[in-house]
Amino acid sequence: QVQLVESGGGLVQAGGSLRLSCAASGRTFSGYAMGWFRQAPGKEREFVAAISRSTDWTFYADSVKGRFTISRDNAKTTVYLQMNSLKPEDTAVYYCAAKATANAYVRFKGQYEYDYWGQGTQVTVSS
Repeated sequence: QVQLVESGGGLVQAGGSLRLSCAASGRTFSGYAMGWFRQAPGKEREFVAAISRSTDWTFYADSVKGRFTISRDNAKTTVYLQMNSLKPEDTAVYYCAAKATANAYVRFKGQYEYDYWGQGTQVTVSS
């Protein structure tokens, strides 16, 4: 079992930045690939970014590529999402997720592939 707690959400103006954190507890954090997803009101949950167990391999949705950066600190058992150049369409509840895997380099894009989820943190971008 892994417990995930997101933080860092809030209200920001368009063009601004936020850094989300997801603190993990429970089983060995380094055994999990991690992902960030988001869900806007009235929309399906969508993939944002993923990172492998190793810190070297990442993958992004086209809508955030070049603006968002996912990273992880295995010593601190935390995954981050640095969000720059925010747009009103980035407004959503952001969730982190964990997927147990033996592969150090694989990243996962599908929400149904993940084993554990956090409770979410609200990000609101005003125009």
